[in-house]
Parts: sequence; structure tokens; C-alpha cells
Amino acid sequence: MPLFTKNKRIERVISTTELFSRYPHLKEHAKQFASRCPEPVDPKHLLYVQQREFAATTPADNSVSVLGSDDATTCHLVVLRHTGSGATCLAHCDGSSTWTEVPLIVNAVTSRSNLAKEGRLELHLVGGFDDDRKTSHALSLNILAAFQNHREEIHLETCCITDMNDVIKEGIHRPLVYGIGVNVKSGYVFPASFIFRGPAEELRSARTFSGGQMVEVYVSSRELVKIGPCRWTQSNDMAFWLSQDDETILQYLSTSPYAEPPHFIQHIKSTIQFLLDHLTADDLFPGGQPHFYRRTEEGEWKRIYQQ
Repeated sequence: MPLFTKNKRIERVISTTELFSRYPHLKEHAKQFASRCPEPVDPKHLLYVQQREFAATTPADNSVSVLGSDDATTCHLVVLRHTGSGATCLAHCDGSSTWTEVPLIVNAVTSRSNLAKEGRLELHLVGGFDDDRKTSHALSLNILAAFQNHREEIHLETCCITDMNDVIKEGIHRPLVYGIGVNVKSGYVFPASFIFRGPAEELRSARTFSGGQMVEVYVSSRELVKIGPCRWTQSNDMAFWLSQDDETILQYLSTSPYAEPPHFIQHIKSTIQFLLDHLTADDLFPGGQPHFYRRTEEGEWKRIYQQ
């Protein structure tokens, strides 16, 4: 089934400019969304989603109230929600495998929903900007096409992407919105900021940095964060990057070197150091078992060990 907006079918477009020209209400809503100040999210209620991860849950979840992600430059943040069941998924997509990722996102919501009841699937897309390499434009069009190609009827509610998520500061294009959250109880989607990106932030970053594909990181039926087991092989030039200056790291390890958030360099260096400290992931996952984390009464994610 194709995408819909205001109950009208969205036709295939060849650019985001054409999309916003054909559907001006999406453009107006994007302007309003991008103009809002980021809301800080309390870590005690948050499940943070890193790049090439997705997580889904329902309003009945007692451990998670907000799904969130940030640090998106050319990446796109995708929220899909069923208005009847309230089942909600958030994914952080970087274009590595869009056509296989979108079915995972849709299934994460439909598998938690009874689609015979009232309600519909609503889609919110945020991310990208007018970058020189046009990486954002390509990803925007691929995500739209992948959802249009899906059998489910999906309604596009928020589309703050690429040219509608762009601002020029000091002569440099940057995203207006780097991060979003979605309240899984109400469905409220909002620009967001985060001080916590765990649990297991470095381990999860290392998985993505070393080529890991899109993965689900939450078992909503048990209210547990699930990480791994991961696999990676050591690259011979990994240590080389730690000796390089910041400008070199930006140019070679970022899709948008002049639009990254301030902590990007330190994040990359800590991820590389983690990989150097763990030449393979085998020692981190004895017996090939994943790591599980449960929310404590104090609101922190604490690792638990399965019997």
C-alpha cells in the first residue's frame, strides 16, 4: 500500500523539494516542528536508541515512557505508531540497508498490535539536512519509497527531513533537529536532548562502528534491554585513527564533517579505544550469550545475569 497524508495517497517523488511542493501541509508542519526547542529527557524514563538500532514497546510498559535518539546529521530518525494499540517503534537509520530495515520497523509495531481494532499506522520522519554530498536527500527518498512499497497502509504525519531540517550557520548547512523523543503512552513526538545514551553505550557504538547491521535492542514482553551477542574483527588501522587530529577524523569518519555535534570526536575516539581494548567481542559474550539490562527502582538500567 502507498503512503497517505490527510487520507490522500502520496505519489512517488524524485526530490524532497517536490514532496513539500505537492503537500504544503507537510512543509508547514515541518517548520513548526523544527522551530520547537529540544526537550530534555529524564534518563529514568528513557530507552535510548543508537545508530542502526530500533526499539518498540506499548503503553503498558512499566519501564519505558520515552523512546529517544539523537546525533542524527544525515541519519534519519523514524517513529511508527499504531493509534489503536499504542504500539510504538523508534529507529535510527543511516542508509546502510533501508529496504530491509523498514519491514523490521513495521513488523515491530504490527506484531504488538491487533490491527482489527480501530486505529491506523502513523509515521514520523525527522533527520537529514542539505548536505554537500546529498546523502540526506538520497536517504529521505529511499525511506519514503520503502514505506510506500510496504503492504500496510501508513499515514505520514511528520516529515521534518533534509531541506526542511536545514539551517545555515556561519555559512555552513546544519540540521535544525538532531534528536527526537516519542512518549509511548501518548504518542507525542518532540525534538529532544539527552544526557544519557546507555546502557552499554561504548559496546553498542563499537558494534555499529565495526559494521553491525540494524538490530532490535529491547524485549518489551520482559521489559529488558538486550545487547548482542556482537561480532567484530580487528582492523589493522584502528590504532591509526587515535593518532590523527580532529579535522582528519571528521573528514574521514563522518558523513557530515562540519555538522557533527560537539561531542562527536570524543565519541569516536572512545569507541575506537573500546575496540582496541577488546580485539574480538568473544570475551564480552561468554558462551555467545547476550547482555540483558533491567530498570531498577531508582530508574537506572542494571545488567542482570541469566541462570
